[in-house]
Amino acid sequence: MKDKNTRKTLKKLMTNYLILTEKPSAAANFTKALGGKTGVFNDFTYKIANLRGHVMTLKDPEAMVAEELKKQYKSWLVKHLPWNLSDFSWARTYIRQRNMRTGKVESTKKLIDDLKKESKSGYDAIVIATDTDPSGEGELLAWEALDAIGWRGQVLRANFMDESISGIQKAMHQLRDVSDKMADGEYVKGESRNRWDFASMQLTRIATTAAKKAGFKVVAREGRLKSVIIWRVYQQLDAIKNYVKTPYFEVKFKDPAEHVFGRVTPQGDVIPWRFATKEEAEIDFIQYHKTDVINEKHQTRTQAPGKLLDLAGLASILAPRGFSSKEVLSTYQKMYEAQIVSYPRTEDKTVTPEQFNELLPLIDQIADVVGVDKMLLTHRSPRTTHVKSQGAHGANRPGENLPKTTQSLVKFGASGPAIYEVLAKNYLAMLAEDYVYDHVTANLKDYPEFKTAFNRPLKMNFKLVYDSQKAIKVEEEEEENSTASQLGPQATPYLHEGANPKPQTPTTKWIMAFLEKHNVGTGATRVSTLSEMSRGIKAMLTETRGKLGLTETGQVSAIMVKDTWIASPKITKRLFEMMDQVGQFDMTMDQVLDSVTKVVEHDMPIMLDNAEQLETLLGKPKQVPKKKVTEKMTGLFKGEEITFAREWSGHIFTDDELTKMLNGAEISFQSKSKRGKIYTATGKLAKQTFKGSTFYGFKLNPKAKK
Repeated sequence: MKDKNTRKTLKKLMTNYLILTEKPSAAANFTKALGGKTGVFNDFTYKIANLRGHVMTLKDPEAMVAEELKKQYKSWLVKHLPWNLSDFSWARTYIRQRNMRTGKVESTKKLIDDLKKESKSGYDAIVIATDTDPSGEGELLAWEALDAIGWRGQVLRANFMDESISGIQKAMHQLRDVSDKMADGEYVKGESRNRWDFASMQLTRIATTAAKKAGFKVVAREGRLKSVIIWRVYQQLDAIKNYVKTPYFEVKFKDPAEHVFGRVTPQGDVIPWRFATKEEAEIDFIQYHKTDVINEKHQTRTQAPGKLLDLAGLASILAPRGFSSKEVLSTYQKMYEAQIVSYPRTEDKTVTPEQFNELLPLIDQIADVVGVDKMLLTHRSPRTTHVKSQGAHGANRPGENLPKTTQSLVKFGASGPAIYEVLAKNYLAMLAEDYVYDHVTANLKDYPEFKTAFNRPLKMNFKLVYDSQKAIKVEEEEEENSTASQLGPQATPYLHEGANPKPQTPTTKWIMAFLEKHNVGTGATRVSTLSEMSRGIKAMLTETRGKLGLTETGQVSAIMVKDTWIASPKITKRLFEMMDQVGQFDMTMDQVLDSVTKVVEHDMPIMLDNAEQLETLLGKPKQVPKKKVTEKMTGLFKGEEITFAREWSGHIFTDDELTKMLNGAEISFQSKSKRGKIYTATGKLAKQTFKGSTFYGFKLNPKAKK
């Protein structure tokens, strides 16, 4: 009894925390790691609560300004742009959205009210345990909730690299005080980005209004990453459309083993030994004869395994298999919540020594799951190219929970097995030895300017596990010239026919490579943006087995951003850098937001000019057929004034039928079924429900049971 009372007294003396996770699945993982939804951990008591992602959102522009400015900020007219951002209160409101399962419109108000009530239960601090997102998104959505409940107490931050038991426990031992949110770099970064993206709505209004004036009734959504992607895809499709094949002819040599000897192509458009016609080339051909192969040299070279993957690299590899960005993103998130794979939104392409050592004991089991020969995994010490002390979440890789089979992962989504197989094999390749090959070079005795170079594999090593470099290459012709055959003693001249290369079809892999080359966005933001752009009735892109196309909305959106800053990879890269700088307090939030105004001022006249080119480039806009508007009737029904449709299934009710229905009587009339069969419809006026919404209308009597 004494011990029990002592424990109770100690518990009362302990610090009491409310741990706030990002979503229910995270709360479940914290519950597992800490030993319960409530309890004692380390030197504090706790209770776990959860959000459901963002629970608050910025109000509409007109709702954040003074009364006399509301009309101006609600307007889409360009004369009211750019906005004066100092007019905004940056106030937030609850999020209202339709539940896709029930059809009901739900609000986050109840969640906030419940959290507010819970926060008054005597907590010494609230612990932010949302995702440690590199964009600051986790901090932002947590503070949105804390501000909404009016929390004024201490705030601590739990930074976890993943939702594993060890990762969560370690984070809860290293809590950081972030009570002053404006001193929390991650929050400031997230808030700046959120406000910037909100203010960039002006560009969507400009583009949409100008396009509408030109007859194109689409919503041209413009933004930091969207505009870069849509313009680049448009450019590529335009280059393909305007491609004209231009053949050329030149002399090359070939030995009996099919090794080709050619001259090094100089920079520039004029290549003296290339001819536009076969006749010209044949004249040049006369001066060449069969000659000896000389100066054969062999050099043993090695190639290390490719980089570990981020989400963009993974999506690029899986796209040709028919898995869209949306599918990969959704499935990966579910697998992460089950701790089968690591944190999705990482910026890392390496792992830390600690992360490497955590996964090392599981290597043989992972190899068994994905069918990799464990005998190949002999390089089990950290590679300096793949394992670095700097980093946060680490590259995308297998998690601590191992599936029994890859096929069992289909329960998370169609791409589940493929996601795990690629991630696992790519990670395991790091533990195999370098690829070893013989690099062979030679030239010709009588024509030393003609050379050949090729590789002969000696030891495949990591390439027998997985070759990510090959998987993420964009151009097929980039494949290395590899052959096992020996050089022949002589080479014979022949006439080679070539042509200017046709522009590549834009693909997921291609756009991801472009964005990475220009350092625009993170792997995760590239995938999520591409996913957003290719979904719904307002989609800008089509994504079919990795091949990208443009919808009408996409075409209009692309043309509208020609020559703009918002579509420039250079400008977009700078904007991402500015978000990082504000998080490091090297730049203020106001300075970042001032850049929005500068972009709008620069891009607005360009967009207005671009709109005038829409019809020239796209032809006359498609005429959207006007929807037939059903006539509505108002009348007294059971003592209540109601409104209902005068038409049902093509039948327009007569005045006599309307009177009878309002009096509660049944009516009958001839109608036609969906299959075209004529039948007698009998029913009456009734209150009904559809997708959670109630309405009054004619209701057909149920069929009599036979």
